[in-house]
Amino acid sequence: MAVESRVTQEEIKKEPEKPVDREKTCPLLLRVFTTNNGRHHRMDEFARGNVPSSELQIYTWMDANLKELTSLVKEVYPEARKKGTHFGFAIVYPDPKRQMYRVKEIGNTVSGRKGADDSMTLQSQRFQIGDYLDIAITPPNRAPPLQGRMRPY
Repeated sequence: MAVESRVTQEEIKKEPEKPVDREKTCPLLLRVFTTNNGRHHRMDEFARGNVPSSELQIYTWMDANLKELTSLVKEVYPEARKKGTHFGFAIVYPDPKRQMYRVKEIGNTVSGRKGADDSMTLQSQRFQIGDYLDIAITPPNRAPPLQGRMRPY
């Protein structure tokens, strides 16, 4: 029997975030894995101590928002700079009860456009140090991914 949280996204967003003093707070190492096919990595790619090969390491803070992270990814991947490129963000985190990883989609950004998820922070989505960030990048000439569409585990 699965236990699910009854806390809604709106309730999570309403919790006041503690501002991070970036001058006094040491940044965290954020391990980011990207794909350019519009789909997130399969969870079995994170099994048994393995990780996908497309790793990008970013030093940032818990108050980093999705638009800020999008900009950092675009610095590394010039092809993702095209207007209309879609970025789908998900947190990949360990499930200690099952000794496997789980995924939680948290938001989307689009290069060159303002969106509702742009200001969403890692902290607001309960990201914890040690979790991974998986970003599914979809080029502008492809149909944007459907909400919740992911490859099976």
